[in-house]
Amino acid sequence: MARILLTEDDEAVRSFVKRALELDGHSVEAAEDGGEAVEVLSREKGSFDLLLSDIKMPVMDGIALALQTARDYPRLPILLMTGFADQRERANGLEALVHDVVTKPFSLADIRKAVRNAISGNLPSETRRYA
Repeated sequence: MARILLTEDDEAVRSFVKRALELDGHSVEAAEDGGEAVEVLSREKGSFDLLLSDIKMPVMDGIALALQTARDYPRLPILLMTGFADQRERANGLEALVHDVVTKPFSLADIRKAVRNAISGNLPSETRRYA
């Protein structure tokens, strides 16, 4: 299965998503914020199949992380998640860099499907939710 870098500052959400993706057989490495994720990406030379990141986080948010990741590892698919409408608006214009933005709260089935689609390159079944 896939190797996923999960970046989420909320411990409960991070644990929930990590366990859900590991149930699908994915290997998940978790980071608490964008700064830590950049360190992991650098250390691992971008050798992940997906970056899954929250948008609103301390140190470096998910938008800045997505921009830096797309610059340094352009083939790495990026999937963002947020529960804030204003953060979704900030993701406008990133369609070329970000596969999709998943709205919180989401179910296990929602996040697992979004990850499968992002890894396989399938477009979301709906139009992009943040466009």
